[in-house]
Amino acid sequence: MRFVKVVSFLALIISIAANSANAQNEITIDELQGKEYNPIRTAVPFLMIAPDSRSAGMGDAGVATTPDEASMYWNPAKLSFIENDFGMSLSYTPWLRFLVDDINLAYLTGHYRLDENQVIAAGLRYFSLGDIQFTDNQGEAIKTFNPNEFSLSGTYARRLGEEFSMALSARYIHSNLTGSTDENTHPGNAFAFDLGLFYTKELDVAGKDAKMNYGLNFSNIGSKVAYSENTKNFLPMNMRLGGAFMYQLDDYNSLGIAIDFNKLLAPTTTYSYNQDSAFVADDVTDVSVATAIVESFYDAPGISGMSTLEEEMKEINTSIGIEYWYDKKLAFRAGYFHEPREKGNRKYFTMGAGLRLNVFGIDVAYLIPTTANNPLKNTIRFSLLFNFDAMAEPN
Repeated sequence: MRFVKVVSFLALIISIAANSANAQNEITIDELQGKEYNPIRTAVPFLMIAPDSRSAGMGDAGVATTPDEASMYWNPAKLSFIENDFGMSLSYTPWLRFLVDDINLAYLTGHYRLDENQVIAAGLRYFSLGDIQFTDNQGEAIKTFNPNEFSLSGTYARRLGEEFSMALSARYIHSNLTGSTDENTHPGNAFAFDLGLFYTKELDVAGKDAKMNYGLNFSNIGSKVAYSENTKNFLPMNMRLGGAFMYQLDDYNSLGIAIDFNKLLAPTTTYSYNQDSAFVADDVTDVSVATAIVESFYDAPGISGMSTLEEEMKEINTSIGIEYWYDKKLAFRAGYFHEPREKGNRKYFTMGAGLRLNVFGIDVAYLIPTTANNPLKNTIRFSLLFNFDAMAEPN
């Protein structure tokens, strides 16, 4: 089990460094045409792991769902329309538990309403990769270290009308993967921001109350992460766009459906000839952040004989989920997440449930991969929510 963990950790380091190690990645043109996989590689991928149980139970859809405590991650602009004035949530996810038993993600977030239009929020995300035994070139043990990463975020959300809101989040990111065991490496640090937009419209459908939401969120737009003097890697800069429809079946029952489209705004690995006439992967990390975001919509090289547009379309992930509520107290959820095979091949179904009491609430979610022996197998999430408004109300 410890060996598997070390291999998983080394694979993470290799994937982060792959963009800058292109001088060793020599291939022929025929190999490029036959190349089946070309995923986008970024630093700190833990920022893209769904942290809460509600959206995780809906196939990782959340940019336009009704506001909740995890809105800061999916679309901070939703917080302007959240019902309670003061609340917090704590989520916990044992990650890759099919492979190892001590990698986990924790997410703490809270919000406070300043007035009817303004909300502020803060969030802390912590990712632990478990204990790793470091050795020297002779195989002698140096030390045991727990690689870890965290991000600290703050949000300001504001309504700009009865149906529209915007939000801006600022984020500090710290990634310590080696504990500075090697004098040539050091922890990575970065700063980023999110920009969220949210629109909601109440409807009358067949004499029943309904609501249509639309959301757009740009997240993790910020500086590169450096683990050494010679390498810099992009953050998982991301664009999430989606909609959600909620329908009140009767006084006690309601049903909602949501769909998200998700695209990384980091560079795709491209290929060209080097000075030795070898076909190699280019260093895509040497461009600016602004250039990388713009070029991310048309920089795909076209693997497996695909056109640039065809490969770019493969970089869009799709999430779809449904949610049923009984009396706003008991919820059941299901969803599906799809990532094209050429860009990572994550495909899984999800299911979940939720319970709301006066002050406390709890959500759970379970992930079901579509392939056997998938490292995401048996992923389960737990979220505990606190509504402090209810504590001030009479019994």
